[in-house]
Amino acid sequence: MRAPSHLEKKVEAMIKKLYGYVGEYKRNLIFCVLCVLGEVLCELMLPLLMAKIVDVGIPAKDIPYMAGVGTVMVLVAAMAICLGVLNAKLSADASQGFAANLRGALFDKVQSFSFSNIDRFSGASLITRMTGDITLLQMSLMMSLRMLARAPIMLVSAFIIAMTINRRLSVVIVAAIVLLGVGTILIIRVAGKLFMLLQERVDGVNSMVQENLTAIRTVKAFVRERFERAKFKKANDDLMNVSLQVGRITSLMMPMMMLALSGTTIAIVWMGGNYVGRGEMNTGELMSFISYIMQILMSVIIFSMIFVLITRAKACAERALEVLETEADVTDRTDAAPHRILQGRIEFKNVSFHYAGGSGENKVLSDISFVAEPGEFVGIIGGTGSGKTSLVNLIPRFYDVTEGRVLIDGVDVREYTQSDLRGAIGMVMQKNNLFSGSIKENILWGNPSASSGEMFAAAADAQAHGFIESFPDGYDTELGQGGVNVSGGQKQRLCIARAMLKKPSILILDDSTSAVDTATEAKIRRSFRESFKDSTVLIVAQRISSVQSADKIIVMDDGAISGIGTHEELMENSAVYQEIYHSQMQGGVA
Repeated sequence: MRAPSHLEKKVEAMIKKLYGYVGEYKRNLIFCVLCVLGEVLCELMLPLLMAKIVDVGIPAKDIPYMAGVGTVMVLVAAMAICLGVLNAKLSADASQGFAANLRGALFDKVQSFSFSNIDRFSGASLITRMTGDITLLQMSLMMSLRMLARAPIMLVSAFIIAMTINRRLSVVIVAAIVLLGVGTILIIRVAGKLFMLLQERVDGVNSMVQENLTAIRTVKAFVRERFERAKFKKANDDLMNVSLQVGRITSLMMPMMMLALSGTTIAIVWMGGNYVGRGEMNTGELMSFISYIMQILMSVIIFSMIFVLITRAKACAERALEVLETEADVTDRTDAAPHRILQGRIEFKNVSFHYAGGSGENKVLSDISFVAEPGEFVGIIGGTGSGKTSLVNLIPRFYDVTEGRVLIDGVDVREYTQSDLRGAIGMVMQKNNLFSGSIKENILWGNPSASSGEMFAAAADAQAHGFIESFPDGYDTELGQGGVNVSGGQKQRLCIARAMLKKPSILILDDSTSAVDTATEAKIRRSFRESFKDSTVLIVAQRISSVQSADKIIVMDDGAISGIGTHEELMENSAVYQEIYHSQMQGGVA
């Protein structure tokens, strides 16, 4: 007995993993097979009944006999139709349910990913995997339940009946099946290598479209439409070229099938006609034999077409399972005990960090050590690429440190559960994200159970209450996707209000007042002093004026701390800080 190949084992393992996502629709699979079995049996009866009419009823001119057999044919045909409709419904339900379960599992998995996991998969690729790839898997399952289960039953049953009618004629169909099988296998082997590349090209086009639409205002501002069209054309042409290669190969299927179908029919009619002429076969038997031959060949054709579809579905399944089987880089320890962050004291101890794919020679942060006490206002400043954002991203464990430790209240952040850790941290990202819905719904992300008074207070502290009230619908104003109907400064203030409503022990603002004028920024900083006097506030900024009044300023330079102190202290002993200060004063930034 031949041992299964590595590919066969791989496909079998993939099917087992995907089968689990059929979930509550597994019963549908059984009923689909039963419906197909009943439908095939009904269809197999029809040629035999027709042969009885031709060979018995017509020669004897027995009208009642022909009417009786004809009535049975109508009933059998009606039953076949009913079973086919039921199979279609059950297979549609099962495939839709499977797709929904798998899509949900993919989405849940992405929600568990760390930033480094998300960096590995582009957003466009994840969208393609959760939409196009899953849709193709859904269609493959539906077609398999409707046709793939039917084809082997019909093929075997029709062949057995054909053999009982005439063994010699059956040899012709065996030759046709072998030729079709070999041709299909060759086509699938060549096309299979291209299907994965095809999905990657789809990713490329989706990525290009997503990037362009996200940055369409920038494209228009810099008059780069022609450049973007050229970039899209290249990605689109790459997709087209691979699609054409796949199309050329799979297009051989239909001529091959039609040739086999036509050649077999001609051979059967010619040989069967001779048998009828010599009295070795009845006319009705030849007619029924041709019907069974058509059923056999159609089953083989269905097999071939479904296997081509499944070959592409295999590529989609591999891409979906790649996401599902990716382990999140940041996870809760099995022994993580619930810790409540009460004070918010932050301590970095000899922290170094590099991103996935980097090495010790490509550190983004090197030997970072400092302490931020509860109630302190800590500013972090430095040039572009100095590691400011990377540093604050380690506090809520968006990434894990490569070396050293980050402690909050004396506990390593890796010993907290992610929900406990991030639940105590208010974060305003460098990129401000708002969601479709009302302003009220967006602010309440910080604390869904907050009262209206608390929401108004947070908005007022963020200097957002005034402009919100100026809208006709106030806090019920609907925001477009990403907050497209508010200005950059308004968007930043809404994000700050959302973080402040959380009333966190630690508040981190990553360059989140860059679009706000200095007077408004000063008012926001004052509100931090008043409303968060017991919290640890970290502000990452480009402008010295944003951190000048901080209790402590950390100066970053090329991934390392070049100085820590107050504004006055740094002006005396930090060359990097002095350089930033003087450059901004000369440019009128500070």
